[in-house]
Amino acid sequence: MVFFNSNNFIAMRISIILLLSVILLSCGTTNKLQTNKSESNFTESQIELIYSDKVTAPMRVLLITDPKDSIILRTNSKHVYVNSNDSTLNYFAQRLYSTVNNPNNPGVGIAAPQVGILKNIIWVQRFDKDKEPFEVYYNPQIDKYSELKQTVLEGCLSIPDIRDSLNMRAYSILLQYDNAKGEHICEMIEDFTAVIFQHEIDHLNGILFIDHLEKEREASGNHDLK
Repeated sequence: MVFFNSNNFIAMRISIILLLSVILLSCGTTNKLQTNKSESNFTESQIELIYSDKVTAPMRVLLITDPKDSIILRTNSKHVYVNSNDSTLNYFAQRLYSTVNNPNNPGVGIAAPQVGILKNIIWVQRFDKDKEPFEVYYNPQIDKYSELKQTVLEGCLSIPDIRDSLNMRAYSILLQYDNAKGEHICEMIEDFTAVIFQHEIDHLNGILFIDHLEKEREASGNHDLK
């Protein structure tokens, strides 16, 4: 659920219009993320983990409370070379999808490092689209953040028993990524879906939402996490 700050509607629309004005320029001048598709994506240990169970089986979600898991969650992920014929990449993407859709522990988004694979891959539920589908994104990065912020209640599959509101998430973002076909896409995302992208892309950079929360609490003088 999203709880908006006291910004008025006019300010919100101005912010969105300004962000839209840079879309074509940003997409036209940013180098494509896609490079050599023939390069191997996964190590032997990663491949063993990926194929450790059937494609519909959820993978173990790493927890910040486990010291070994925490090291992985705090590590930056690496570029993935998208090839629609890469059977291991496709298998892993489906296992990651099975994990975020685990009925025993469902989420609205997940990043590859949360299951121990340090690659730039995320799944996000698109609440801004018809039927609210889950979609996979390779090498996503955010090029622009709106000045307009939103207050959002967040939680994380890797951080049990903590949910709290952040005030710093951008209302809209300019995103670029590679899709499952290897096509490079540039897109503007708004509202709660933009928050999910910000949250999951943070994971790819070893950042957790409690890091932002801690900064906000330090600024306010309240150091207790809920």
